Amino acid sequence: MGLKQYKPTSPGRRDTIADDFKDITKGKPEKSLLAPLSNKGGRNNHGKVTTRHQGGGHKRRYRIVDFKRDKSGAATIMSVEYDPNRTARIALVQYEDGTKRYIVSPNGIAVGDAVQSGDETSVTTGNSRSLGSLPTGTPIHNVEVTPGKGGQMVKSAGAVAQVMAHEGGYTLVRLPSGEMRRLLSDCLATVGQVSNLDHKNEKLGKAGRSRHRGRRPTVRGSAMSPNAHPHGGGEGRAGIGMPGPKTPWGKPALGKRTRRNKSTNKFILRRRYDR
Repeated sequence: MGLKQYKPTSPGRRDTIADDFKDITKGKPEKSLLAPLSNKGGRNNHGKVTTRHQGGGHKRRYRIVDFKRDKSGAATIMSVEYDPNRTARIALVQYEDGTKRYIVSPNGIAVGDAVQSGDETSVTTGNSRSLGSLPTGTPIHNVEVTPGKGGQMVKSAGAVAQVMAHEGGYTLVRLPSGEMRRLLSDCLATVGQVSNLDHKNEKLGKAGRSRHRGRRPTVRGSAMSPNAHPHGGGEGRAGIGMPGPKTPWGKPALGKRTRRNKSTNKFILRRRYDR
């Protein structure tokens, strides 16, 4: 992919850095792999807002993506497509029996390339293998946490993890955050880095483009009244005025660690903030 800048014909255009979509090879999605996607607007089944700053946005349809990569045999890349539900590109692949599936598109693949699944396949970009069968130093993405459940980690644009070591039925993986984690060697992962590397360099440029993505405005707590937020009130630009920043409901915010004492903590050898 590449980026494009606009002439400053308006204040919104002046700062916009947008995707040029030159890596997209097909405009319309595969109809057989579409599903309806309703807009929740951040509300639960009682209609109450449980997640703020969500709502509106362009109507979308869900693309059914194969995160499991459990079908054997060679598949040919038919197209690289845009997916409005994720930052990465998706690739339409067709197997020898005619079955079509979407996969998270790795960086560097092109239409006509072949991808496969299984430990007998070569360690090349786009192929899916178990962690235990991959040599140390291999870049990977779409990593399973539970064998057979499908990839749950390292799926966003430009993300890549690395196989570090194998020991006792576990594989040590370094995640994009810097966290070092042990995963069962039976878990599958796809070789390579996720596509759309320049996504991090995009700039929306104006509030409207954020609204098109379904994001509603965010207001600083210090700009609110004291009955609306713990940071509110005071004359002029007042400080927080309490020990530590708070959420609107009085809970600690901005840096407070919220991870529970899970049974899986023993698999984390180095936390991401211990780098």
